[in-house]
Amino acid sequence: MQNELLKSLAKKPATLLYPFEKYDSIPGSRGKVVIDMTKCIGCGLCIRDCPAFALEMVGKGPTCDMKWYITRCVFCGQCVETCPRSAIIQETTYDLAGAEKAALMIEYKRPKSS
Repeated sequence: MQNELLKSLAKKPATLLYPFEKYDSIPGSRGKVVIDMTKCIGCGLCIRDCPAFALEMVGKGPTCDMKWYITRCVFCGQCVETCPRSAIIQETTYDLAGAEKAALMIEYKRPKSS
């Protein structure tokens, strides 16, 4: 037992002191959902295909806005694969926690056309 104790004292910890230390995102990992509303045609396929009901369409068709509920999302990437216009991407950002419930819902609004 003493030998194991002495070995572990000389080694660096295997874990990070989160949230003070953070690791770099792994390329290809699934994280934050980002919707490009300039590409979105409002077809609603992403909403119908989402198994966790994490997406909501506000309005109809090409004038709709979208809401993404982080608390419901299982980060499966199904919405990304379903979108016919590639308007939805998934970043590798993994740190999405928040203290307030309002901060755990992201609204994507269409740009105002002049």
